[in-house]
This record gives sequence, structure tokens and C-alpha cells, in this order.
Amino acid sequence: MNDSEKQTAAALEAVRRAAVVCRSVQAKLVDASTLEKKDKSPVTVADFASQAIVCAVLERQFGADAVVGEEDSKELRAPENSGLLAEVVAQVGTGLGESVEESRVLDWIDRGGADASSGRYWTLDPIDGTKGFLRGEQYAIALALLEEGEVVFGALGCPNLDDGAGALLAATRQGGTSAFDLWDHSQQAGTTVRVADITTTAAARFCESVESAHSDHSESAQIAERLGITKEPFRIDSQCKYACVARGDASIYLRMPTGADYREKIWDHAAGMLVVEAAGGTVTDVNGEALDFSLGRTLENNRGIIATCGPIHHKVLEAVTAVRNQSQEIFA
Repeated sequence: MNDSEKQTAAALEAVRRAAVVCRSVQAKLVDASTLEKKDKSPVTVADFASQAIVCAVLERQFGADAVVGEEDSKELRAPENSGLLAEVVAQVGTGLGESVEESRVLDWIDRGGADASSGRYWTLDPIDGTKGFLRGEQYAIALALLEEGEVVFGALGCPNLDDGAGALLAATRQGGTSAFDLWDHSQQAGTTVRVADITTTAAARFCESVESAHSDHSESAQIAERLGITKEPFRIDSQCKYACVARGDASIYLRMPTGADYREKIWDHAAGMLVVEAAGGTVTDVNGEALDFSLGRTLENNRGIIATCGPIHHKVLEAVTAVRNQSQEIFA
């Protein structure tokens, strides 16, 4: 098994194990009462357990590799959260299929605290789409490998796509994007997926965030009108949007800037970007610039995201620029 095959196999195992636990937690702990009370404990359990599981698998396969993750264990170490910690430890044990010690779980979570300064590291969002998770809708486990500031591998596990059947996409620069069964741990050979084969914007469908705080829906509507798009937007949470563009369910993903000071986090886009690009698509920011992952934990030089199936990208970029100029929302 060469290095690329080893990386893919380890990432598939990590994402699959995390997905099993996330699905179990969502099914058992999320209900109408948690939504009514705005109780985020279920997603907290799943978030920490997912990060611990992925970091444990990566540690066992690539012990020296740094991990840049979204979570740290400070909250779990507080005495008043002992019950929460016990639930996380139990879920990690279930995901790994073995008994695990509390201290090991905390250490695995804290492996995600790297500062993105090494030449090679993994970046992880253990649950991308917190509100989608709590609504029982879409979320993703997003894992990517970076070398010298370039994303060289990406995997997206989307447990609730396809009416709950789930989807797992993995991509390398040279090998393209492949779809795998999210739940069949024995499957190592995927099926190639490609972006939609369209060349006119009128034939496109775009997807955007469910939450208006993540992207300006009114701007998106104006852009769609300029492009002659009549199909209703496909609104879903998380990096599942990237997966949908990569496999042709949609042709455009817009994440419009919502403020001058906000910077996108690398774990929110690294895996998704590569999954789209390796499937034949194009990903830039709203100024047409390539996403720059060489500057630490944020995309400091980029504003917003445009992901498309490729041939229509320049037209989408023109429409985005025109609408932003009209509204004077440049956010340079």
C-alpha cells in the first residue's frame, strides 16, 4: 500500500467510525424537547466524540502528524461537566470498538490543537453544521490533509444525505473524487463522481446555507436572477453543499461575505474544496482568488466562497461582482 492509499484508507476508517457515533447520538439524544430548550448537549457530545475518534485513528496510523481541529477539551475537563465527559468517553469507546480511558479521550481531543504551522497536517471539522445536526438534518464530518499549504486529500462524510442513506466522498489531486458507502467499512474502492455537465447558467441550480447568518440569501436571489436561474435554491447545512456540487446535485454553491471582519476557517472548506475541484469543478472566493490555505487556521486573504461545476464559473463570478458592486458590499 503506497502513501496515498494508506492516507485514504485511514481517513475512510476515521470518518466512518465518527459517522456511526454521530448518527447514534443524533437518533438517541436529539428530539423536540432539546430543540425547544435550545439544548446543545447532544451536538457537544457528538462533536467531542467525533474529534476524539478521528484523532485516535490518525494517531495510530500517522503518529507524528499534527491535527488542526475545531475543538479542545477545556470544557470537558471542568468538574461540572463530568457527566458530559462520561457520555463522550462512552461514545468514543463505541466508535473505536474498545474500552477507552478518560485521559486518552481528552488527549485525542487535544490533538486537534495544532497551530497549522507545520509542513504537513490534517484539518478536521468533527461536525460541520451544528444547527443542521440539532434539527435532525444535514451535517458533515470533514477531514483534509495539507502539505506545504496545499490541500492534497479531502473526505466528506454526510450521514443524512440521500434520505438518510448517507454519502462519503473522498478526493486526491491526482486521483479525482470517488463516492463510497459510508457504512460499509470493508469497501476501499469507490465510484468516480463528476460535477454536472452544463455550460449555461440558466441550466444551473445553486445551493446555499440554510442559515441566513452564514450567507446573504437576498444577494443570492439577485445573483440567480442575473444568471437566469429559475430553479429554487437547494438550502442545506454544512459542507454537504460541496458534496452536492461535486456529484452534480447542484452546480453552484455561494457563500457570500456577511461582514468585513469575518474570516473563513480552514476546516470549513479544505475537504469540500478539493472534493469539488477533483471532480472537475472550480472553487474561488468571491473576488475570483484561489483559496489560500497557507496562512494558518483561517483563510485570511479570502472573502466568501464560490464553487461551481467549472465552465460557468466566470459567469457566476461576474454576476456576484455586479450584485456586490450594486449593494456596495465589497469587504476588501
